[in-house]
Amino acid sequence: MKLNVFVIAAAAILFSCSSEAPQKEKTSYNYPNSRQDSTVVDDYFGTLISDPYRWLEDDTSAETSEWVAAQNVLTNDYIAKIPFRGKLKKQLTKLWDYETVSTPQKHGEYFIYSKNDGKQNQSVYYIKNGENGTEEILLDPNTMSDDGTTSIGGLSVSKDHKYLGYTFSESGSDWKEIVVMDLATKEMLKDKILWSKFSGISWFRDGFFYSGYDAPEKGKEFSNKNEFHKVFYHKIGTEQTEDKIVFEDKEHPLRNHYASVTEDGHFLSVNGVEGTSGNSLHIKDLSESDSQFITFINDFDNNSYLMDNNGDDLLIFTDYKAPNKRVVKTTMMEPNKDRWKDFIPTKDYVLEHVSTVGDKMFASYLKDVQSKIEIYSLDGAYMKDLELPGIGISGGVSGNKGESTGYYSFTSFTTPKSSYKINTDNLTSELYFKPAIDFNADEYETKQVRFKSKDGEEIPMFITHKKGIKMDGSNPTLLYGYGGFQISIKPSFSVTNAVFMQNGGIYAVVTLRGGNEYGEKWHEAGMLMNKQNVFNDFIGAGNYLKDNKYTSTEKLAIHGRSNGGLLVGATMTQEPNLAAVALPGVGVLDMLRYHKFTIGWAWATEYGSSDNEADFKNLMTYSPLHNVKPIDYPATMIMTADHDDRVVPAHSFKFAAELQKQNTSNNPMLIRIEAKAGHGAGKPKNKLIDEWADVWAFTFFNLGVAIQ
Repeated sequence: MKLNVFVIAAAAILFSCSSEAPQKEKTSYNYPNSRQDSTVVDDYFGTLISDPYRWLEDDTSAETSEWVAAQNVLTNDYIAKIPFRGKLKKQLTKLWDYETVSTPQKHGEYFIYSKNDGKQNQSVYYIKNGENGTEEILLDPNTMSDDGTTSIGGLSVSKDHKYLGYTFSESGSDWKEIVVMDLATKEMLKDKILWSKFSGISWFRDGFFYSGYDAPEKGKEFSNKNEFHKVFYHKIGTEQTEDKIVFEDKEHPLRNHYASVTEDGHFLSVNGVEGTSGNSLHIKDLSESDSQFITFINDFDNNSYLMDNNGDDLLIFTDYKAPNKRVVKTTMMEPNKDRWKDFIPTKDYVLEHVSTVGDKMFASYLKDVQSKIEIYSLDGAYMKDLELPGIGISGGVSGNKGESTGYYSFTSFTTPKSSYKINTDNLTSELYFKPAIDFNADEYETKQVRFKSKDGEEIPMFITHKKGIKMDGSNPTLLYGYGGFQISIKPSFSVTNAVFMQNGGIYAVVTLRGGNEYGEKWHEAGMLMNKQNVFNDFIGAGNYLKDNKYTSTEKLAIHGRSNGGLLVGATMTQEPNLAAVALPGVGVLDMLRYHKFTIGWAWATEYGSSDNEADFKNLMTYSPLHNVKPIDYPATMIMTADHDDRVVPAHSFKFAAELQKQNTSNNPMLIRIEAKAGHGAGKPKNKLIDEWADVWAFTFFNLGVAIQ
């Protein structure tokens, strides 16, 4: 089918090239033809719901491909006419040009870390023999593809420090390939694992455990439902066809399983999940050749995993009877969770993770959305707090048992990530690496405010901007949120947000319910039947910013990605007058069918499923696709990618088609569809720069702000 397009008429939009705010004139957008199929109707418990754009779910069809191409022509033409887009790209390129170095990982005498000189699309992995040894390139993903779209995932070194296993993916896909390198010679082994997804690499003896699926149907690799996730053991030097299935569940196809071996190789644990919260826990004693898995948890009511062991004692990180998490101690003889004993008791702030480095345990907490690290002895006795460089976020202390050196990172909204080296004997720290960046943090300030949501709940929000900015309601402001899946949104530095603030913007991040910033109760208050709380919190944040003269409706933009894309979609359909610009990225936007693609079924524990009548009724109240109506919507640019096999692009396709049909305002309803990209992970720097140059150009233009 040939589509008529769609080029914006020459007189349709006039862009001002002067220093005054750009003006938009009455516009007629020649949107691509989005065919409506009236025959596609689903019956949900007696309620008939039409799905006229069902054909857009077939991302391999010629018709969908033509539609995508047509939409991109429209969007690209619109963005190209914004006169300051090029300047924004130069600003992003310049600010991103700074060296970054990760905290190193020590494996025997090897030190492994990643580094980016500021101009590379992907960070390069280096290795040194000894901390002061000669630096060598270990892996350079920039050489693995012509356009930088191949990215490296997790690295894992064998217990004898002989082999390096790592994953890589193409174009941002969740599908990973696992390969193995000989660390001494840097030669690649013939070992190759295909169709791995949601997996680690956990070494044991002369091989490793990993998770994966059977090969998907050809042509449906990025949309087929993922079922029957298994744990395998691969022996070095053998073919994948010889790998042994270590753990599988033939009765529950929609459960994923993750394997991990304790540092001393004593125990193998397998966590099973059937959603995004709650898990099963099975543990096997690897010191006994004929041992069987013992089930510790199988009710999926809580989150628990084997954190570590001290000999035969098992240390389990759990939120059982502890919404803010705790560490308990037990043995293989005492799997019953009601008999677990406190090792690090729960507190009134959230325990995020615990690491053992040297002869100390470092417990990383989140207290009022800021890092707090407490130090314990190996018997669980509190010693002292680790003194951090300031108020912000640390990634926790990493290192090995028995070693006297560890590393930790630190960042905030205005300071890029720096690394620190800690002596675990005397607990003194020194700066290991600090990036040199053309951004003066002293010129900016961050404050944490609180406001009341619709139900009276007090909601925190961080607001960052240049010092001395006038609060007269005229400031361009970006409000960002997520609100789900127990994910904590913490202060961190971002080049993209820094460029927004350099141009006079205010960056606001609201701590929405649904996350884990204040523990499991905070999460539960924003999931399932409570999901509307998340949208109310976000709307309340926008109104707070306007009521307190940070900004106004005409100067406010809202943004979120993935579950945050749902947040923006639901907010703009419920409160279309909240903001002037909406930026839903890789969003879950069709709440009736999300569970039918790839890993979407796992989100039912968070959202509920349209297969259940009560859930269906709740989902219909906020599903963005199903709540679009003939009304004035804010200027909208939807963002997705052709290789997104986490939240398939059909969500964004259908939402864009419906907005273009229903919107009655003069504002553009555009969709930006990235080629050879996925949900976001591993995206090369050149693509990120282009994407954010487009985003900020669209945002500033539609907020009526000209970049000087």
